[in-house]
Amino acid sequence: MTYLTRAVFGFASLLLLLSAMALIGFGVKDALEGIGRPDRSGADAVLDMLGYVIVAIAVFDVAKYIFEDEVRRGNERRSAAEARRSLTKFLSTIVIALFLEALVVVFKTAREDVALLMYPAALLIAAVLVLVGLGAFQRFSATVEEKVGDDDEAEERKDAVKRKADARKT
Repeated sequence: MTYLTRAVFGFASLLLLLSAMALIGFGVKDALEGIGRPDRSGADAVLDMLGYVIVAIAVFDVAKYIFEDEVRRGNERRSAAEARRSLTKFLSTIVIALFLEALVVVFKTAREDVALLMYPAALLIAAVLVLVGLGAFQRFSATVEEKVGDDDEAEERKDAVKRKADARKT
């Protein structure tokens, strides 16, 4: 079952990677087509391309996270600190992508219809809430990490003693 699970996660990671590359390709294609059109400004085409690239970066990071945590490591035991760092790195990339996408949408909306700025503002607020949530997670997990870290070290020592005893028997 472990190999099947790893294969499924590996396939999903590959699909996400290919999707991210396709998004970048579509963004560049649309930008090149948009720059040449007289009814559309070059700035709009470039802003659209930026939107594609930003989403592609977020998708790529999700693919990388899945591959590193589910395919490469599998069932390997992780410490609380390692899990916190991994999740923090992942969420940081998502937050950056949200902020960048919100800024792109703000610029596009401001050029087209200022009355619609409420939607990009809501996206900015959502990005801020995710960032605040990440900060709260960091704060709350620090205390738990200290406790779990002590338990993990004790368990690792017990496992090392058991491995030595098993090695002596053979």
